[in-house]
Amino acid sequence: MKKVAILLVILCFSISAFAEIRLGAMFAVTGPASFLGNPEKLTIEMLVENINKAGGINGEKIKLFVYDTQGREDRAINSLNRLAKKDRVVAIIGPSTTGESLAIKARATGFKIPLISCAASAKIVNPSDLYIYKTPQSDVHVAERIFDYMSSVGIKTIGLITVQNGFGATGRAAMIKIAKDYGITIVADEKYMDKDKDVTVQLSTIKAKKPDAVICWAAGGSPAIVARNAAQLGITNLYMSHGVASPKFIKLAGDAANGIKLAAGRLGVAEKLPNSDKYKATILEYKKAYEDKYNTTASPFGGYANDAFVLFKAAYEKAGNDRTKIAEALQTLTNVTGTTGTYSMTTSDHNGLTKESAIMLEIKDGQFTPMK
Repeated sequence: MKKVAILLVILCFSISAFAEIRLGAMFAVTGPASFLGNPEKLTIEMLVENINKAGGINGEKIKLFVYDTQGREDRAINSLNRLAKKDRVVAIIGPSTTGESLAIKARATGFKIPLISCAASAKIVNPSDLYIYKTPQSDVHVAERIFDYMSSVGIKTIGLITVQNGFGATGRAAMIKIAKDYGITIVADEKYMDKDKDVTVQLSTIKAKKPDAVICWAAGGSPAIVARNAAQLGITNLYMSHGVASPKFIKLAGDAANGIKLAAGRLGVAEKLPNSDKYKATILEYKKAYEDKYNTTASPFGGYANDAFVLFKAAYEKAGNDRTKIAEALQTLTNVTGTTGTYSMTTSDHNGLTKESAIMLEIKDGQFTPMK
């Protein structure tokens, strides 16, 4: 009997020692939103490699399953189905865009699988759902930060130009909802399609209303078109969202990017932050690891994937290898520091950030610069 007991103990220990954590991820690695998804994919692969070298989580190594959605909702749905049914993952990080996230959130809940999106819209987590979370600042947080600044410099009227997709629609809704709280009046409200090659007509309509400033809410390549068309029309007081917080935007917009102001996270200006900034050390640690490994500039969008992994790891350490328990643990996490900010989740807040997670930036001489 003693020998049997010993064998059982050894067997249990061996199973535990070689247990694996099946983690899923889906990002827009290729396609129009690849500037979002590719750094997210590279980040997750780097973090999983590093954590496995260090012994895993709770002594368990991670087996990563990553799929490229190309930013398409149909591919996101197919990826979710495969991750949940075939790969049997315990959680999913991603997808990259708001449209994809909204397309799959009900399915993720149906599978009872925790999903930590890397997309921005507050609509992803509002109303809250046990299984759905996200890491970027919500559009409301960014709008609040922009309006804070505008109020401080006496801007009273604005014109809006928003892209007609999930990101643009929820950003527009956030701005319309809270503008009056800051004493700001929206005098023009124009939209455009993501594939439009020119938005001169919409911008001319806005310019005719003579607003104090113009806000473009979009991501991907199209904001660069807005920037170039605005420069051609002599529109100089142009603001944008965190959707353009990437060096690729500046490259696409060229000289037209200079002077644009935006609210975004700190990662893109990490070295320029004062030493008193409480996130600087965390951001620089991630940035150095990423840039040393890939020999390319770290992106704020990769930072969202970093933070999603940090949250997953913290929840897994509490909950172990169980989908529902991981989801339950996620909504109890507080004071978790990431590259974007401090996450404090509640049952009603599955983003866990405030407007403090965004700062005002200005593009000067082709570089993002923190504003005082």
